Amino acid sequence: MDDWLTARAKEMRRAPALYERRLWRLLRDRRLETLKFRRQVVIGRYIADFVCLRHRLIVEADGPSHEDRASHDAERDAWFTDENFLVLRFSNGQIENRPWEVIDAITTASKRMLATD
Repeated sequence: MDDWLTARAKEMRRAPALYERRLWRLLRDRRLETLKFRRQVVIGRYIADFVCLRHRLIVEADGPSHEDRASHDAERDAWFTDENFLVLRFSNGQIENRPWEVIDAITTASKRMLATD
């Protein structure tokens, strides 16, 4: 594993962005349908914001920095998909104003991923 990537993931866990903290409050401690999520996890050459390994589900909080990185995010999502992960992306607005929609999308996706096992 890349030492720089591992160090960067640790740094991101220590100082998460505001909406990553808010999303983590929804996901942590198996609060969501007993799904176990980990945050800022190195997978291959990328860092996933949140991952439920059992269901091969990645949840990303997309802030303003992602607006200029659409092609990078598409490449990243394609790589994760090739590795049999499902990637869900949520904007800051969704996380802030419609958390119930975020929760519903995650639980629906987890059931779908479990059914494909």
